[in-house]
Amino acid sequence: NIDALARDGLRFLQHYSGSPVCAPSRGTLLTGKHTGTAYVRDNYEMGGWGPDEPEGQLPLPDAEVTVAELLKQRGYATAAVGKWGLGGPDSEGHPNNQGFDLFYGYLCQRVAHNYYPTHLWRNGERDSLEGNDYFKAHQRISSPLPNVQDYIDLYQGKTFAPDRMIDEAVSFVDANKDKPFFLLFATPVPHAAIQVPEESVTEYLESFDDEPYLGDRGYLPHPAPRAGYAAMVTRMDRDIGRLVDRIDELGLGESTLIIFSSDNGPTYNGGTDSEYFESAAGLNGLKGSVLEGGIRVPMIARWSGQIQPGSQTGHVSAFWDFLPTVAELAGVAAPEGVDGVSYLPTLTGNDTEQQQHESLYWEYHSLGGQQAARFSDWKAIRRGMHRDEQPPVELYNLADDPGETNDVSSQYPEVLAEATRLLESRTTSSIDRWNFALRQQQGAN
Repeated sequence: NIDALARDGLRFLQHYSGSPVCAPSRGTLLTGKHTGTAYVRDNYEMGGWGPDEPEGQLPLPDAEVTVAELLKQRGYATAAVGKWGLGGPDSEGHPNNQGFDLFYGYLCQRVAHNYYPTHLWRNGERDSLEGNDYFKAHQRISSPLPNVQDYIDLYQGKTFAPDRMIDEAVSFVDANKDKPFFLLFATPVPHAAIQVPEESVTEYLESFDDEPYLGDRGYLPHPAPRAGYAAMVTRMDRDIGRLVDRIDELGLGESTLIIFSSDNGPTYNGGTDSEYFESAAGLNGLKGSVLEGGIRVPMIARWSGQIQPGSQTGHVSAFWDFLPTVAELAGVAAPEGVDGVSYLPTLTGNDTEQQQHESLYWEYHSLGGQQAARFSDWKAIRRGMHRDEQPPVELYNLADDPGETNDVSSQYPEVLAEATRLLESRTTSSIDRWNFALRQQQGAN
């Protein structure tokens, strides 16, 4: 189904997520601000892992203007279904406080580490899931489980949360087919843990030379992790197909822009095997890294009658371009201070009218603190920002070296100077938790 979207639509070959991890990436998508100006710049927990801990991550403030709030000005029905991660129950970051009429899914990313949770959220109310009892979403075992059925007995319940989510997404489309609507379908699949109903994993059990995963790299163990992961990808593809098919059955294909992407690169933990599946497609780095493999992601846009089927573009774009694109489409002004550039001209084949970014910027405050900037074909990276006052700047030419294997900083001093200037201009923040200089000082103390 995702391949069909590509055949029927436009592939962006140089598209970037907002961050190498979930919450800040989703924040850039909704607000049009990159992580040098955004309020949420990393995953930041507001509770712990137990069943009685408060749910949620750092809330998106009321002052931030989201895509959903803009579209409500134009009479759109708005829904977010899936994983949120930008504010828990009763917080100002709750989706209902950020322009969404309907929310259904995981408010909290920690809860989303288990696809058989005790509950999801429908707006402000808990929706208990039948047959699901609480268990820890991160466990280790000392020896492999003998078979998939034993795994299911231990680490699965009756109700697979993503099934409830796709039902809700399709129902929202049905309920709003006669009016403008905006649906953010943020399926958590195939994020770890590797969990999928038995009939799906059985399909792949004979397809891979699989070694059991014992839970030693986080999340839950699994007797056949490659088969389980493949089954999750297939399950995601099936759900997307169901949603797209419903849009077409209702005759909405020519009035509905469908965009598929990912909020970060493929992961390295939880029993997943990104190297085996070539998930990063030859790029260097994975989730959690500002190297290309952590932030360069697929993007497909389909809009029947408007987008040329089977086309592709090298336009350099990022998550924070989504808000100004939607604003232009809906005929509403984007708020001041956004960092994005509308890619509507690229969608409609008017490439000569497409505005280009002078540069793209990312910062990430875990794994030592990282920065990256892309300008033209150049990519600059600094790592260890929370440890070192002046970490070295790495420089890569993506046209010649998309895998970022050859640091050419010593060969191009003028380009290095420009790269350093770009990174230095973004190192301060009025928010203490995102201030590199303050964190360096705290680390030194």
